[in-house]
Amino acid sequence: MRNICSGFGLSLNLSCHLAVTLALSFAAPVMAQSQAITYAFDGSFDDATFSVESAILDAGLVIDYVSHTGEMLERTGQDLGREIKIFDAADIFLFCSAVVSRRMMEADPMNVVHCPYSIFVTDREGQVMIGYRRYPDGIMQQVQALLDSLVQDALGE
Repeated sequence: MRNICSGFGLSLNLSCHLAVTLALSFAAPVMAQSQAITYAFDGSFDDATFSVESAILDAGLVIDYVSHTGEMLERTGQDLGREIKIFDAADIFLFCSAVVSRRMMEADPMNVVHCPYSIFVTDREGQVMIGYRRYPDGIMQQVQALLDSLVQDALGE
C-alpha cells in the first residue's frame, strides 16, 4: 500500500495518522451537511412532477431533459439481481437559466460544472419529496435561490 502522506513531506506513520485525523475532523462538519435541500410534497408523485414542470416553464425556462431515474434504478436493479427498491418513483428535471448562468460563469468560467440545474421529485413509500442540490457559497447562491423559488412555486407557497 502506498504511503499517502509521503507526498506531503510526512515520513513518520504517527505524523501521517495525525495529519489524516486532523484533516478528517475539519472535514466532518462539511460532510455531515446534507447534499440536498428537500421539501415534503402534499400530494401524489404525478402531481408533484406536474407542479415542478409547470413552475419551471412558468418561469420562462426550458426543460432540457427529464431523467426517469427511478425507472432506471428499478430496471438496472433487476438486471444486477438487486432486490432493494430505492424509490417508488424518481424524476430529475434538467434545465438552465441564460441570465443566471451567464452571471455565474462571468464570475468564474469553471462554474460550468454546475450546469444544467436540476430539481428532483421522489416517492419513497408514499412520501413525495421535491428538492435540489445544495450549491457552494458565493455567486452560486443565486442558482440556489432560483431553484428554491421554483420549488416554492411547485409547492404552491
